[in-house]
Parts: sequence; structure tokens; C-alpha cells
Amino acid sequence: MRSDIEIVQENTLLPIVEIAKKIAIAEDELECYGTYKAKLTMKKLRELQTIDASHTAQKSQRGRLILVTAITPTPAGEGKSTVSIGLGDGLNKIGKKAVIALREPSLGPCFGVKGGACGGGYAQIVPMEEINLHFTGDIHAVSIANNLIAALIDNHIQQGNELGIDARTITWKRCVDLNDRELRAVVVGLGGKTNGVVREEHFCISVASEIMAIVCLSRTISELKEKLSNIVIAQNMRGEFVRFDDLHCTGAVAALLKDALRPNIVQTLEKTPVFVHGGPFANIAHGCNSINATLAALALSDYVVTEAGFAADLGAEKFMDIKCRMFNLAPTAIVVVATVRALKMHGGVEKTRLFEQNARALAEGFANLKTHLENIAQFGVPALVAINKFSGDTQEELDTLISLCESCGARAVVCEAWEKGGKGAVELAHAVDALCESTTAQFHMLYEDALPLKEKIEKIAKDIYRAGSVAFEASALKKLKKFEESGYGAFPVCIAKTQSSLSHNASLRGAPFGYVFPVKDVQLYAGAGFVVALAGDVMVMPGLPKLPAALNIDVGNDGKIVGLF
Repeated sequence: MRSDIEIVQENTLLPIVEIAKKIAIAEDELECYGTYKAKLTMKKLRELQTIDASHTAQKSQRGRLILVTAITPTPAGEGKSTVSIGLGDGLNKIGKKAVIALREPSLGPCFGVKGGACGGGYAQIVPMEEINLHFTGDIHAVSIANNLIAALIDNHIQQGNELGIDARTITWKRCVDLNDRELRAVVVGLGGKTNGVVREEHFCISVASEIMAIVCLSRTISELKEKLSNIVIAQNMRGEFVRFDDLHCTGAVAALLKDALRPNIVQTLEKTPVFVHGGPFANIAHGCNSINATLAALALSDYVVTEAGFAADLGAEKFMDIKCRMFNLAPTAIVVVATVRALKMHGGVEKTRLFEQNARALAEGFANLKTHLENIAQFGVPALVAINKFSGDTQEELDTLISLCESCGARAVVCEAWEKGGKGAVELAHAVDALCESTTAQFHMLYEDALPLKEKIEKIAKDIYRAGSVAFEASALKKLKKFEESGYGAFPVCIAKTQSSLSHNASLRGAPFGYVFPVKDVQLYAGAGFVVALAGDVMVMPGLPKLPAALNIDVGNDGKIVGLF
């Protein structure tokens, strides 16, 4: 079979104005970025937002919201984006009006180990090369806005420090949208008095920036400004929080982000409309596409297929406990993506031996999928399993996995979208439609706003990650107490941990339980509206592998890109 980029480059795209017409968006309601990409105008966005913005699963003014999540990732691959895209195409094939809403790819994994984030095979969004690289500049805008705040903080201190900022307490990090471990801990201000105050600085990847979260959780420019104003950047010499609004530069940062607030629209290989907007990672951020993309898609379709990053313990939990909480959203159904290969890895099989049939390992690895299904049930949303079929899967293995799912009350459907596009996801589309018609979600969050921050973290760790207890660093507990005393106790929590295990330990595959979950630090995202808890050895600035994907990417004299996947 041809590579992803070869499939894309053989495909004929429709002009984006033609794609938009399918969902009743006129040409003058778009701002085109070339022929095949566009943003909604602010006027159109506001119109779509006002169509019952308080949507819940029981109301019919908007489409049904289908969340696609997955088992814990492995090096064998799961294909969550591929299934999401295939499902959107499949729903349209069975006569439903479906729109897809996804996150924007980060350049970090694109040049690192994971590759791009546009699906695979015959279930891809296009133009893949442009979406994976600079796209419409949203992430660049986030990076520059983030770093403008950093520059303004340091300049304020250099120019007299009227606010009395204690430079040792600055929590605002600079960022770059690349994997660059050298920037995790650096010293800035060297070279003499005119170069600023010498202090330790830490970079994060742009998709972990609070600015990215704010863009994804703001509907209007006024909301954007309010959230930017509320960012806590440091403490003063009296130990009081200093907000970004105290620098009186909110408008300048908002000006950099005004276009990044508007959703981008592209298409699948099969011409399904797709909103691609916002890109927070789910292991170190909240992992969901923008609220504006979701609201726009819900206003224009019968079904919105969206996904949350990594597995259900990360992206799905944050989708429901952060995004749905903030905007009164409710998923109608959840699709959990699993593969035979990945479950065998969770059952102890090494990657080099995944081609061998191994019913025992599959059954043992199923514990991971079973845990995710049990976790989803805690939110009151009906779920089914999409088995993303790989060419080496045997029918016996597929039947075994289907039977295992049925044994715990979940329907499982084989999806062949990678090989066959929407045609390979028709059975899955019918299953999703039937689930939505036959079952009513009784959606609720995992915890109440009033629960103390420490107990919110413990509830996620114990009920979702299956930890036996949580060990907090003393400094983390001190910070949590200060957050609550300062009026932030009702915030939801966003736990940053490895994506490679249900636990904090990447080496623990399957379904570990009863362990001690370590919380090493907590951070206040007062602008975005949540508290981040950092567990284990998680890094907010990833590093490159020994053989990064960048080694395979090139461009010819004709401008044609090769090696991107």
C-alpha cells in the first residue's frame, strides 16, 4: 500500500468554498488561506455560537456529539485519528450529516517520533502537508503571544519593577513548538545589567502553554481578554499573586490572537468538512480542540465526531471534567479505539513478535481496555469499541476481542477505515447511530466543583488511574492551600502524566492498580481556569528520539514534500 503522503498527493481536493457549501457556509463567511484552507469569519462564528449555546445531550437544536478516545497508547499504534476521520466519512456514507472536529498538529511530534496528526491510509484530512506544518499560523500566534508575555514580565522588572515582582516566583514559561530538551532548564539575563535580571527559566512546548488552553476555551475576544487578564504570572515580595492584567498589556497579546480564535475548516479525502482548531496535548495539557470548533460543528450537522488526546484516562477525562464542565456540553456517545496489536503489547508481547497469534496475551492485555470502559461508565455515557484492524490481525483474534468486549457489556465493531476509507467504517457508523438512537446518556462529571483541589486530584488518581493512594510533595500541598485561599478552589484539575500507562510510570502496561501515585508539583492556570498537577517524571518540554522523523522529511525543487507521515 502507498504511504500516507503518496495517497494524499494522488487525491484531488475540492476548493474549500465548495466544502463549506455542504454545511451551509457561504463564500463570504470564510477567510480563505489559499484554495484549500479557510477560517470562519468572526461574524459567522458568532452566529453559530448563538444556536443554543447551552447544548446538552437531551436537546435537539445542535447535532449529537460523539467523542472518540482510545486504550493506552503503545509503540504498536492505535489509530484514533484514523478512526475518527473514517467514522465521519462513514456517517456521511449512511446518509447522516457529519462534521469532524480535531486538534491542530504540533511540530514537536511531527519532527519527533509520533509523526503528524492527520489520520492515515485512506482516512486522512487534507492538505496533509500544510495542516501538519504551518497550517494557518495558529500555533505560531500562540507561541509569539506566550513569549510576548514573558518579555513584558522581564522588561517590567528591568525597568524598575513597580509591582515588586519577586523574580524567584515567576511561573510564566517561554515556549517553542518543537521538541527541544536543551530548553527545559536554562539561565537568562546573562551578560551584564543591560541584559536583564539573571534567573532560571524553563521552556514548555507551545501546545502546553496556558495561552493554547485559553485560545481553546475562549468563545469571543472579550472572553479571551478576560482570561488573559487573569493569568497569574508571579508573586510579589509580599507573597501576593501578580496577574498579567497588572502589566496593562492585555490588549497587545489579544491582538496577536484575534485570528487564532477563529476555527479552520479543511476536508477529508472523501470531502467531509473538518474543523481543525487548537492543539493542546492531553498528557501535559487538557487535550481537546477548541470550544469554537465544537460549537460551530454542532450547529452545522447531525453528528460531530471529535477526539480527545491519548487514552480515555487523559483526553476523555479532561474533555468531560474540564471542557464539558465549562460549556455545559455533553457527549451523546463515546467510541473507544483498540487494536489487537496494542492489546497484545499490554499483555506482555514485544513489538517484534506482534505478528504471532497469541490469545493469552490478548486476553491479558484486554484488562487495559476493560479499565477504560469502566472509567467511561462512571460518566454515564454509553460507549462502544472500534477495533482498528491491522493487516496482520487474524479473524480468530478479532473474534476473541469482540467476545471479550461482549463479556463486559460493550459492543465491538471492526473498523477498516485505514484501508478502505469511509466504506471501511460504515458498520461502525451504523453502530454509533444505533447506540445514539437506543440509549440516552445520563452524563455527569467525575467530581463536583466544591470538592477541595487535593481531593479532586485523589479522585482522578484513584477512580480513573486506579492508584491505591496519592503522595503529594509538601510544596505541592502548600501551593494547593494557597490556590484555595486565593479563590481558585472551585477550579477543575488537569493532571499531567505519562500517556504510556494508566499510571504515572510509563513502563507499567496493562491495568496496574493499587500503586502510589506521586504528585510532584502543581501549577495555577488562572486564565484558562484550571489547576495542573504534575505526576511522576512528566516533562512539559519533550525531547527528540535518537532517530527523529525529521531525518526522513525533504522537499524537492518543485515544492513537493516527501517523507511526512
